[in-house]
Amino acid sequence: MTAQLALGTYRCRAIPEAVVRAAASGAQWVDTAPNYATGRAQILLAPALSVHPLLNVSTKTGYFTAATGTDAVNDGVLDQDQAAAGHSLAPDYVRWQTGRNREQLRRDRLDLVLLHNPERAHPGDRPALHRAIRDAFAVLEEAVAFGHVAGYGVATWAGLEEEAFTVGDLLALAAEAAGGRHHLAAVQLPVSLVMMTPIAQALHGRGPIPAAVGAGLRVMASAPLHGGELPGMVDQEFADLIRPGLTPAQACILAVASCPGVTNVLLAASGAPHWKEAADAVAQPSLTAAKFREIIGVLASA
Repeated sequence: MTAQLALGTYRCRAIPEAVVRAAASGAQWVDTAPNYATGRAQILLAPALSVHPLLNVSTKTGYFTAATGTDAVNDGVLDQDQAAAGHSLAPDYVRWQTGRNREQLRRDRLDLVLLHNPERAHPGDRPALHRAIRDAFAVLEEAVAFGHVAGYGVATWAGLEEEAFTVGDLLALAAEAAGGRHHLAAVQLPVSLVMMTPIAQALHGRGPIPAAVGAGLRVMASAPLHGGELPGMVDQEFADLIRPGLTPAQACILAVASCPGVTNVLLAASGAPHWKEAADAVAQPSLTAAKFREIIGVLASA
């Protein structure tokens, strides 16, 4: 069974229109962050989400715009040096940003709050990074207890691949933060025909995706088209190798949606034709392990 599409608002050109298209295509999740669309993504999302209240929303804490940093300094949750960094996992900031996310999205409870590229917090210092993640998780457990957040997780670009942390580490840190039963619910990571490592590992039951699935976590695949570059890199011959009759974009999406354990594929599209094309792709039967091995072999020889 292939994964489901979800709306990803990073680099999404027309966010309100994209929500309409995503909902019409059967998507159940919208992913955003307070720094997307130069800090306006959540504000742009709110009216459209009110029309589609059954859509689940994942948002983030970590990165922030200069304007948000100034607000955080004025509210006493960051100092000037912290604000200049443009990223923070400081507990006071995580608490403040989570509340701000709720206000901007006009939601009493957030479905998911993800630490945004936490590896940015303490590069090269694994113990310090793990302490920062644990302390941020503790704040999010507090938000769960207040009914402000349903679950939390991590959205990372390189943290899992570089093993700044593993899924096992995250589970242990969440249990420590919660003092027992935790609400770690999801991981988000790049999966594509460019970022193939998670797929290759998953085919052998290794790596972050099987570990997340084994723990009952949602796995959200980001950048399935590698920032929109992949369809221009994949020719029709290779698309037909993946599944005859698909366009290059569809073939790329099907490959990600077929990765064992991926539950959602984030698509940053606003137009109806793109959503239909993607929906037709994920409606296809999943690629087999043998087909994936063939794809990996072709890519390795290119």
